[in-house]
Amino acid sequence: MSAGWYLRRLSRMGPREIGGRAGDAVRRRRWRSSLPDSPAVSGARFTAVLPAGTTAAVPPDAAKRLIAEADRLMAGHAEFFGVVRDDLVDPDWCHDPKTGRRAPWGYAFDVPYRSEDTVGDIKQIWEPSRHQYLTVLAAAYAITGDERYAERVAEHLRSWWAANAPLRGVHWISGIELGIRLLSWVWIRRLLEGWPGAAGLFEDNPVALDQIWHHQRWLAAFPSRGSSANNHVIAEAAGQFAAACAFDWFPSSARWRADALRSLERHLRANTFGSGLNRELATEYHGLVLELGLAAVAEADAAGVPVPATVRLVLLRMTDALAAVVDNRLRPPRQGDADDGHGLIVDGTGTDRWASLLATGDAVFGRLAWWPEVTGGDVRTPLLAALIRPGAIEVTRPASRPAHFADAGMTVLRGPEEIWCRCDGGPHGFLSIAAHAHADALSVEVRHDGVDVLADPGTYCYHGQPEWRRYFRSTLGHNTLQLDGDDQSVSGGPFLWTRHARSRVLVADTSGENVARWCAEHDGYQGSVHRRQVELTAAARELRIVDEVSGPSRAVRLAFHLGPAITAELVGNRAVLTWTRDGEERSAVLDLPGQLSWQAHRGESDPPLGWYSAGFGRKEPATTLVGTGSTDGTEGFVTALGFGSQG
Repeated sequence: MSAGWYLRRLSRMGPREIGGRAGDAVRRRRWRSSLPDSPAVSGARFTAVLPAGTTAAVPPDAAKRLIAEADRLMAGHAEFFGVVRDDLVDPDWCHDPKTGRRAPWGYAFDVPYRSEDTVGDIKQIWEPSRHQYLTVLAAAYAITGDERYAERVAEHLRSWWAANAPLRGVHWISGIELGIRLLSWVWIRRLLEGWPGAAGLFEDNPVALDQIWHHQRWLAAFPSRGSSANNHVIAEAAGQFAAACAFDWFPSSARWRADALRSLERHLRANTFGSGLNRELATEYHGLVLELGLAAVAEADAAGVPVPATVRLVLLRMTDALAAVVDNRLRPPRQGDADDGHGLIVDGTGTDRWASLLATGDAVFGRLAWWPEVTGGDVRTPLLAALIRPGAIEVTRPASRPAHFADAGMTVLRGPEEIWCRCDGGPHGFLSIAAHAHADALSVEVRHDGVDVLADPGTYCYHGQPEWRRYFRSTLGHNTLQLDGDDQSVSGGPFLWTRHARSRVLVADTSGENVARWCAEHDGYQGSVHRRQVELTAAARELRIVDEVSGPSRAVRLAFHLGPAITAELVGNRAVLTWTRDGEERSAVLDLPGQLSWQAHRGESDPPLGWYSAGFGRKEPATTLVGTGSTDGTEGFVTALGFGSQG
């Protein structure tokens, strides 16, 4: 990173964080030449096993998906972030198949992991080494008893341990990777309990013991601090806590367990609004944190370790919030960054992540009457539910489905024919750097029966492609209004914002039977205020958006990003939208502000415009409608989206 980036990053830290990071730097230098031996362990036993009969509760369809995925993995086939791989029979743990590069060897903290030219795509290298594909193979063994799966897991773990000595190489750089990897190892050992070689792979294996100890020592020494204490610190604490519960074989285990639990409890509260939504305002990280928290509670209950009531309370509120914001197809908002990160994977391809979390919430906390119905099943829910002790939590839960989350600034308007609209009037992001935020103040996201009509384009990438990272985080990359070609908030780098737009919701009326209204404004454009009103009329099946700008005359670009399933025919300032859902033709009409000149963009790369990213590392062309003009002489820009008729 440039010197300017380091100065900008430093400016977002407080004195305590600066002191902590200075201590980390000293410790890294000392560790370079002083790697202690892990303590000798004798008589270690793994006791955090699943109750007898647990796997019998796995639904047959979920088991079938799991076995199909396990068989693909056994054949060496996998896909990570849009890159199809066939090298997982004997993986090279430091090779990036996307760029063909191999991460350099050496002291971990010397590896320039942010440099794609030197290392390759770090996400492609790190993801297999979270060992979540091995938890899938271990789960396949637990369900089928087929020792081929267990033997492949053992082969790959021994290969990884041999190739990644403590503090050497790219896999010892990031705490979130170590934390999730430890959680995977705990579950691998649990799921292999019936295999005769399980103890020899873990508790009776000096190499495994050395790796487990050094992972926990690392996490105890280098926690994410201050402005970086987002989802990373929760993954670190959850992994550390899980290992210290299940692998409690070391002199430091009790201390590590207690420290990790304190960190987990504190940061779960800090990362979560009182309403239950995640403070990063990035939906996939809501899912990641919820998964990590549930997995940590499962380990506590399996080991008989008491956890503060606040931990379960936060997880309950997160689950209720998730149930509140999903659409009729159980899809949550596409808000902020998303990197397809999971806390625990034991399911096959095709399992619905959000349905799985709601099913687990039902099993652990009990569903409320207004929760959406969850159909189908998954593997993870019965496994977690078998470990987590049920119990009443003293809290008043919502009597009806919440639609407005005042602390998070999120409002969901719902209409007939499964019309769903998310309005964003919340904070720019979490902590001083707002690492996973997008410049999306006052943006809207509209779906019809689960189909993206006005879409949030997504994330696509983090490292190595700065022009694409900038686009998918930009104001132009969202369904909102841009002035003078600027973003509402000022970026200081790929995970750093140096000035945050401040938004406030003025109206959030979702109580009416026929009309729901929302209005908010933000101050991100210095010298001007952008105010947006959204009104959803049920009888007319129409969404009406009014944008107003106060202040001097400014150049305007108003963008509406259509989902990839939507075909648009733009004539003047009217776009006829068509798509197919379950074999049925659907349509809508988008009447755009006549004061602006409208143009359709699709799949453009220089500069990027007209794209949709369904998942990390993947993008596809989609239509974006952009209106250009100025604020001079206009009282507002009115957009109307009507469903069910082409007019």
